[in-house]
Amino acid sequence: MGILEKIAEIEREISRTQKNKATEYHLGLLKAKLAKYRAQLLEPSKSSGAKGEGFDVMKSGDARVALVGFPSVGKSTFLSLMTSTESEAASYEFTTLTCIPGVIEYKGANIQLLDLPGIIEGAAQGKGRGRQVIAVARTADVVIMMLDATKGDVQRELLEKELESVGIRLNCPKPNIYFKPKKGGGLSYNSTVPLTHCSEKLVQLILHEYKIFNAEVLFREDSTPDEFIDVIVGNRVHICLDSRFHGTHSLQRIHW
Repeated sequence: MGILEKIAEIEREISRTQKNKATEYHLGLLKAKLAKYRAQLLEPSKSSGAKGEGFDVMKSGDARVALVGFPSVGKSTFLSLMTSTESEAASYEFTTLTCIPGVIEYKGANIQLLDLPGIIEGAAQGKGRGRQVIAVARTADVVIMMLDATKGDVQRELLEKELESVGIRLNCPKPNIYFKPKKGGGLSYNSTVPLTHCSEKLVQLILHEYKIFNAEVLFREDSTPDEFIDVIVGNRVHICLDSRFHGTHSLQRIHW
């Protein structure tokens, strides 16, 4: 069974498992396994060779902004209007096939704006050029989510799901959990607040899934198993959602 099949099987198991006290350990382990497989899916293949034409764009300027959205929602038109770069726009889907960079000059600052190819549902699993697009989005300081006004809510939910599945956390701060692996001594588990989601047994089971048997863990807030897994994985990008712009959603990176 390949990684995609394993991910699909775990997602089905999670969806059909009732959430209650009796299943919390089972669900916690499933979520830990799911995070591991998703991380493996994002690792570049040793046999894949080049990263892909047009996607290896050097980061430049004072900030990088990535335009993310489904095909034919106006990303290329937006780039052409905001910069001196001409990105081909047409009435058919997938006009843009590579990453097109442009520069916005604003009050002495140079802002790199990237027009990325449209992504489709299942991009995080590699459909279309989804993995390459999302990999670029992870390097951006700001992501502008561009939506079709007639399908805004549906497209936004799908895009958020794709970004979440590759470790881009929208509209939430980094979990306030101290975590440090050790060479010995077993698990040191403490909290400064009452915990309703993570028990010592669940924390231990999740750590064992990652082959971690010795660690210091201190919860400074009532975090969920998903948030604890994010801390273990350690490569999440936390971005704040700003819905001030009609038709677009600006996401600003929080540097850990």
